[in-house]
Amino acid sequence: MKDYGTAWRNLRPTSLTDQIFIKAQRVKSIEEKGTQKIGDDIKGEYIGIINYCLIALIQLELINDTRVDLPYQEVEQLYTKYALQTKQLMEDKNHDYGEAWRDMRMSSLTDLILMKIFRVKQIEDNQGKTIISEGVDANYMDMINYAVFALIKSETAKTNN
Repeated sequence: MKDYGTAWRNLRPTSLTDQIFIKAQRVKSIEEKGTQKIGDDIKGEYIGIINYCLIALIQLELINDTRVDLPYQEVEQLYTKYALQTKQLMEDKNHDYGEAWRDMRMSSLTDLILMKIFRVKQIEDNQGKTIISEGVDANYMDMINYAVFALIKSETAKTNN
């Protein structure tokens, strides 16, 4: 926010989903090619996925709020709210799944993020209507958690080498 303010308030939910897609697709492309030509590291892409998902959650809450410029404190409060909700979801799922993500491949985490993106795109194309599945908010939270898992796994791999 210090660099760009709340310029992201101009982004429609579909544009945020596309931004997340671009980041996840770059990670997949680098994983498959084994090389990259742009020096930005994959860690930054996962951080971008997390931030765009949190912004998307904030945008969903403020869907009828037309303000573009939001006070820093308000954004910080909303960002923290959704980060904590997402962390709680991670802890609950880790309890039930026994931290299975620790044994997953990095490429699977990337694929799961992409799958969630395509689910969100389908829901958006259906004007937000779902019959029995979760809404876009749950999918954004899952993407955040998969990106966090990827960051943890990449840091763990570095320290074990």
